[in-house]
Amino acid sequence: MIYSKEELLEAKRQIDSTLHKLREVVSTLEGKETPARYQSQITLAKRRIQAFTIAMSLIERELEQRPR
Repeated sequence: MIYSKEELLEAKRQIDSTLHKLREVVSTLEGKETPARYQSQITLAKRRIQAFTIAMSLIERELEQRPR
């Protein structure tokens, strides 16, 4: 599927926002008194961070390959 530059930029903006929120969630959960209690949520958030980071890199690669 082919996406417009505007669609890719908006997706990148949304992913940036989501990544920021996920990183805050991990920080908050790891800072709890008993972080082991939240291990499944921490693991899920970290996996989502990894997936969104990959998506961001693919979007950036696509944007770089576009003619100016």
